[in-house]
Amino acid sequence: MKISVVSYLNSIPFVNGLEKNPNNELIVSKDIPSECASKLIDGSVDIGLIPIAMIHKVPNAEIISDYCIAGNGKVASVLLVSNCPIEEIETIYQDNQSRTSVALAKILMRDYWKKVVSWKEEGSDFLQPKQNEAIVIIGDRALKNYHQYKYVYDLSEHWKNHTGLPFVFACWVANKKIDNDLVKFLNNSFKSSLLEIDSYCDSIKTESDISGRDYLTKYIQYQLTDEARKGMDLFLELLKSL
Repeated sequence: MKISVVSYLNSIPFVNGLEKNPNNELIVSKDIPSECASKLIDGSVDIGLIPIAMIHKVPNAEIISDYCIAGNGKVASVLLVSNCPIEEIETIYQDNQSRTSVALAKILMRDYWKKVVSWKEEGSDFLQPKQNEAIVIIGDRALKNYHQYKYVYDLSEHWKNHTGLPFVFACWVANKKIDNDLVKFLNNSFKSSLLEIDSYCDSIKTESDISGRDYLTKYIQYQLTDEARKGMDLFLELLKSL
């Protein structure tokens, strides 16, 4: 079995779990979210930690794990940033690393901030928005650069304000039937890694004023709870209207 995991700080507990509990049945690769999804869609891998906006494109898609990457309020690494307030934004550039975060931004602009803007693809000067421009920025790049901007809007926080629910960014999906023993192995590996998170989170550097410990233990939610599933189902329903 080939498995693709996101190569961001927020997936370190999953990577740690897979490395601490090696399984000869698994070949693990580390990729950005969009690549995880592409590999799962084209069959290059069997299991992937993929952005939830891409689940509908995966043949025979099935969520196989009790764990995910989610936020229940501020998440610190999925942001809309600008040097002007939301009321003055006219153009938003899209981070090309995750379609889920861009879709979340579009839903919030339409339904929460109730503002029509122009959407453009990420360019060479992506991190330097001009007047009346903003960018959607995610992952390690968001943690490293958010302090450069005058206005920072945490998209997970505003989703929570808008819906009262957590937001699931990525979950473990398979494109074929996975043996129950392997699913159990993955869940147990992730669980044990999260229980041991105190033993390795202090060594993680975020290149921001948020410590690795705080980022992994206070900002990211890893369990796919019933409330998280409700938030995911709502987002996937709203996604159809974009």
